[in-house]
Amino acid sequence: MTGARGKGAAKNTAEALKPTEDRKVGKRKAPVDRSSIRKAKKDRKAKKDPNKPKRPPSAFFVFLEEFRATFKKENPNVKAVSAVGKAAGERWKSMSEEEKGPYEAKAEKRKADYEKQMKVYNKKQESANNGMRDDDEVNDEEDEASGEEGQHQQDDVEEEEEEED
Repeated sequence: MTGARGKGAAKNTAEALKPTEDRKVGKRKAPVDRSSIRKAKKDRKAKKDPNKPKRPPSAFFVFLEEFRATFKKENPNVKAVSAVGKAAGERWKSMSEEEKGPYEAKAEKRKADYEKQMKVYNKKQESANNGMRDDDEVNDEEDEASGEEGQHQQDDVEEEEEEED
C-alpha cells in the first residue's frame, strides 16, 4: 500500500520541488457575474402558448398507453415508472411489424388530426398578429426587402454583449 496519493498528497516532481518564485504564475480572470447572463437567456426564450395543440404521440407512446394498464393489472406492487418503461420498451422491441401496425395506424390518425388543428391554430395566430403588428416587425420586413437585415442583427448582438459587460 505504498505510493497511495489522495487529492492533497504532494507530488514528487521537479515542478513541485522548485521554489515558488521560480514557478510561472498565471493570471486569473476576473469572476463573471452569471446571473445577468441567465436573466438575458430567460428573457429571450419565447413563452409557450397554452392554446397551441399538443404534438401527437408516436406509435410507441400509443402502445405505452395500453401497456401501462395491462402492466399495472399484472404487477400491482410495482410503482416505479422506470420499470414500466423498461418492460414496455422490451415488449415493443420484441413485437413484429404486424403487431405494431394498429399502433402505427392510430399514431398516423392522431398526427393527421394534429395537423388539422395546427392549421386552424396558425390561421388564428396570423389573423390576430395582422391586426396588432408592432414597429419592430414592420422594420424587420423593410430590412428584409432592402437587404439590411444582417446589419441590424449584428448591431443587436453587439448591444447584448455590451449589456453583459
